[in-house]
Amino acid sequence: MEKNIGILDQLVRVLIGLVFIVLIFFGPKTWWGLIGVPIIAIAISGTCPLYSLLGLRTCRRSC
Repeated sequence: MEKNIGILDQLVRVLIGLVFIVLIFFGPKTWWGLIGVPIIAIAISGTCPLYSLLGLRTCRRSC
């Protein structure tokens, strides 16, 4: 798959994912914090399936 997530978008997604994961230990202590795992995985891969469906890109054409 072609990458469609820019560097800034990746950094924001990793930070949001880490916040969700931290909620498992310091917040309400529920399993909902595991939603951060796929968010981080999408950021690392550089390809967002929803962006692909909608035809969006946050990176340059050369990435």
